[in-house]
Amino acid sequence: MEPGSNQARAIYRALSKTYPVVRCELDFTNNFELLVATVLSAQCTDKRVNTVTPKLFKKFGTPKKMASADLLAIEEIIHPLGVFHAKARSIQGLSQQLLTNFGGQVPDNVDDLITLPGVGRKTANVVLGYGFGIPGITVDTHFGRLARRFGWTESEDPVKVEREVGELIAQKEWTNLSGRLILHGRRVCFARKPACGACSLARLCPSSGIGEMDRVKALSMVKVEADFR
Repeated sequence: MEPGSNQARAIYRALSKTYPVVRCELDFTNNFELLVATVLSAQCTDKRVNTVTPKLFKKFGTPKKMASADLLAIEEIIHPLGVFHAKARSIQGLSQQLLTNFGGQVPDNVDDLITLPGVGRKTANVVLGYGFGIPGITVDTHFGRLARRFGWTESEDPVKVEREVGELIAQKEWTNLSGRLILHGRRVCFARKPACGACSLARLCPSSGIGEMDRVKALSMVKVEADFR
């Protein structure tokens, strides 16, 4: 086993202890709802998405209903999420393509998913991981930042990050890995000034020390689950 793999596995074990339970923070009851909610979460928080999807899914909770809905009615519901014109077109367009190309069912592979409007590899891997139980690496801004700080990659290209990190961590853990890195990025390892002094990974992380090292100050920076609800 290469040293990089050993270090990555040690960090992942520490992450698993820090965040033993990982779940999707978007609310959904089926794969269509998960797909739509994930598309809506672009440039928006999961918390905010969860405030509008109950009404959206009550009115347009199937591909057939979403595909035939008045676009203005969709826009009115999702308006609080921002970029609502484009998002409305995407979720209606993907609904139409699900009916036309996939028998109204959400496909269970990346290649088909990324043919849908508004769906890239990040969204596809969220749907595969949490909807189908198929392991996938979700490279959002948090994941990419932490992977570079851990020395797992030097790339800014999400596809390359996905590939390089995937070589370090067992495939069965990819979905949980994504969730844990994203949680750690949101709560501790911030973009501008990470809370290094309160980080459970400090002794393993090659970037430890780039942020706040005073433990009391660092602890005051850490966000908890209530901050996202």
